[in-house]
Amino acid sequence: MCKTDCRHAPSVTRRFSITDAHRKEIAAIAFGMLLVAGPAVAAAAEVEFADRTAELKLELGGEATCWVDVDNDGWTDLVSSGKVWRNLEGKGFAALGEVANAVSADFDNDGFPDLFSWSHLKLFRNNGGKGFEEFPLPPLPRTVSRGACWGDWNNDGFVDLYLGGYEDWDAGITWPSVWLLNQQGKSFQVGPTDERYRARGVTACDFDNDHDLDVYASNYRLQPNVLWVNDGQGKFTDLAEKHRVLATSEGFGGGHSIGASWGDFDNDGLFDLFAGNFAHQDGRGDQPKSRFYRNLGARQEYTFEDRGPCGVFYQESYASPAAADYDNDGDLDLFFTTVYGVASFGRPNHPVLFRNDGAFVFADATAGAKLAGQGPTYQAAWGDVDNDGDLDLTTAGRLFVNQGTGRHWLKVRLVGNGTRINRSAIGAQVRIRRGEQTLVRQVEAGTGEGNQNDLVLHFGLGDHGEPVTLEITWPNGTQQSVEQVAIDRLHTVTAAP
Repeated sequence: MCKTDCRHAPSVTRRFSITDAHRKEIAAIAFGMLLVAGPAVAAAAEVEFADRTAELKLELGGEATCWVDVDNDGWTDLVSSGKVWRNLEGKGFAALGEVANAVSADFDNDGFPDLFSWSHLKLFRNNGGKGFEEFPLPPLPRTVSRGACWGDWNNDGFVDLYLGGYEDWDAGITWPSVWLLNQQGKSFQVGPTDERYRARGVTACDFDNDHDLDVYASNYRLQPNVLWVNDGQGKFTDLAEKHRVLATSEGFGGGHSIGASWGDFDNDGLFDLFAGNFAHQDGRGDQPKSRFYRNLGARQEYTFEDRGPCGVFYQESYASPAAADYDNDGDLDLFFTTVYGVASFGRPNHPVLFRNDGAFVFADATAGAKLAGQGPTYQAAWGDVDNDGDLDLTTAGRLFVNQGTGRHWLKVRLVGNGTRINRSAIGAQVRIRRGEQTLVRQVEAGTGEGNQNDLVLHFGLGDHGEPVTLEITWPNGTQQSVEQVAIDRLHTVTAAP
């Protein structure tokens, strides 16, 4: 059971039996159609963030960061700057161990999340929340990585890994991307490799609702991005061109992509995609810019519509996007880092918080949120550090705590059964109906470039004050509904054996 002292947010743990009657194709739920806007959200004061890094005794650099509850005490911990930082019930942090640049999932299904360091190519097993020890991996192809993600590629109930290979620019080398296949939590097997592209971040999602995880790799050096579509048996085909998510523009083969984020940005129950592009200016004009891709659903074979920047104004050195509903209004917003303090032609670049105003319209909310002027960084990840129901942000070597809006919210912690469903529930999706909208979130282990948001799902509900129904799709396609779920609290749902 998740023991959570949420103060304003009591924890509720539920167990439900799942029978064959619950199994059905998610496409039959008609999430493929576009739903019109839901109830209006009353105006509220602009959300502000407070820098509490020093107060909470954190020592952070600007490296990639991962939110995960490593000791199962109900308080999300932080893996950043070479250390595992244990959250002391929102009052401070204490170093628990040393791991750098990690993504997290429970690879052996023992109930405790483990860590894979993509920069050091090492796997660390969680010792019951008390620390970490290195777990042996098979000999890997020589490679250099800028990001990895977990996912159960073959739906055997154990999470596997995808490791994005990068480059040695001076030597003209493209390092291989590698699939690592989990052998029932006892060992890993090296799977296929690919040496065509220079990945700068990988992230997974079942965007086509066929009950297997697909992988999107953000590639650098004006190379087209890759959408690895899963055939259900753990075999992948690059269908980025077919699904129209190459993240390029006319005159270019691809962009300088540095990370991407999956998320339902228009609340139609389908996962859209934001591709983050670093974009120099050259003789052909600006190189391909960052853009949103809207998922067109089953009727259009889950192809995507290029919606363009949607208000994400041009800066040369964008990198590592991270999506979250920071203002609890029900719309997914976007934080987007930059990696140059001063870009070409003396132009200053700074990370930006973009507020989603609906209908794929995004507005700059950085100054009002007290986040202006942050320095160059690839670090961006969201988690609720103080369990108050709004999301906090790590970026640029700082922890910014959300001061709240008073709007309603809900958090959902999914736990797999450890047999057919991986214990971390990576790949699971939860949908909530709010008026005529459908909000959807997924459990994911990798976003942007090498970062990871918390595994606990967060829904902003705006002014919706009534209980909701959770429509859960577990990674293997098992369907489950949980009715009359009270809001403004955390709920834990565990899949039956």
